[in-house]
Amino acid sequence: MEMKRMAEGRAGAWCKTPELDTKRFLPRVNAVSPPCKRRFSFPQVPGDPLRRRVRELAALSQQLQRVHPNVLAKALRRAVVYQDEEIVAINKPYGLPVHGGPGVKNCITDVLPVLGKLLANARDEPLRLCHRLDKETTGVMVLARSEEAAEKIRLLFKTRRVEKIYWAIILGEPDPAEGLVEIPIVEKEVQSHQPHYKMTLAPSYRLAAEDGKVVKIRKNRDAQSAVTRYRRLASSSACSLLELQPITGVKHQIRVHLAYGLGCPILGDHKYSHWSKLAPQKLPEIALKRLKLEQRKARHLPLHLHARRLCLPWGEGGRVELACKPPRFFTNAMLRLKLELPED
Repeated sequence: MEMKRMAEGRAGAWCKTPELDTKRFLPRVNAVSPPCKRRFSFPQVPGDPLRRRVRELAALSQQLQRVHPNVLAKALRRAVVYQDEEIVAINKPYGLPVHGGPGVKNCITDVLPVLGKLLANARDEPLRLCHRLDKETTGVMVLARSEEAAEKIRLLFKTRRVEKIYWAIILGEPDPAEGLVEIPIVEKEVQSHQPHYKMTLAPSYRLAAEDGKVVKIRKNRDAQSAVTRYRRLASSSACSLLELQPITGVKHQIRVHLAYGLGCPILGDHKYSHWSKLAPQKLPEIALKRLKLEQRKARHLPLHLHARRLCLPWGEGGRVELACKPPRFFTNAMLRLKLELPED
């Protein structure tokens, strides 16, 4: 069986994908740039390193909404980890939605025609979406050069023949350290002073409060089957690094299974750290200290969920393996929290 490793170098090192950070997009305010070379960086915050750190985190969610669509297309071209005659794979940056919507200035869908031309597509056709990642999720995303290739890839995802591997930094330690979460998920309205919708668990059984007996629950017809494998890679500072493999593809599946199934929400997942309210995530003191954050500024933490690798059958008996490194804010958090990968 032929195996292609598109995103690894000859020595086996992960592809060094250019970082898409705010330094490239936000205008520098305390420096004068040459007229022919406009430079970009963070607005400068004098003195307090904590304030600077918070401002950098807050800028992550807006960095790609402030640029011209053509600039965004060029940024995505630099994020390409593989391309051939049929497919293109990019390392999707943080804070960039796949589809448009209220308040969305830039999205991946809108710049696919420009990106296709920048990649010298001989067919001169816009690239096609094959699957999606949430706005806050980073990592491997596959695009197709033709509708025929797109349909093939969509079918692979639909029939669960694509192996998807994610990394996530979570609060706490899962018990057991490795396992399978198999609990259906359903969307429900949360009744609070700010009514909103969330995905939540829809288990088939529960423990009776009176005697602790297992009681079967009437099945919710809107619930979707959801299965997630997980494995702890490292733990430190009241946090853990997990490797995750979603077998199914339900909306917010990984986030819900971790937060409500294991009681270990993803770092920066403010939506699923509480059920009855919309509020910033509460972090352990040791994590705040090592991240150099105050609790009142924790709302600026981005979601630490990264699509690390995709492996899909392609061609005659072959497989395509695509992988990319986590963004800088993710690896910085690993360093600050002392989450070290185990040696193979």
